[in-house]
Amino acid sequence: MLSTWALLMVAVVTEIAWGCSLKALSYFSLSRFFALIPIALTCANMYLLARVMRTLPSGLTYAIWTTLGTVGVLVAGALLFNESLTKGQIFFIGVCIVGVVGLHLCSKG
Repeated sequence: MLSTWALLMVAVVTEIAWGCSLKALSYFSLSRFFALIPIALTCANMYLLARVMRTLPSGLTYAIWTTLGTVGVLVAGALLFNESLTKGQIFFIGVCIVGVVGLHLCSKG
């Protein structure tokens, strides 16, 4: 079970990297090399997510993956691309995380 959670975290990291790679494309010319990076990350991400869903409930898995991916891309955008992150956004990021923790605590198994 621990390895399933580890795979989910790797899937989250690839989701964050995917989001950042799309943003990075705007800084580089849309060369074939740079365009292949998000495609490769998508393939890896979907494979990992499908593996995790063999063990964990799909709704819980998807909620964790999307929430942590969103949080990661927001934070990475602020750190890497100098995007703004307001107090309101930080508050609602916290609300999302609390929601996912609640889903996990209320799920069976």
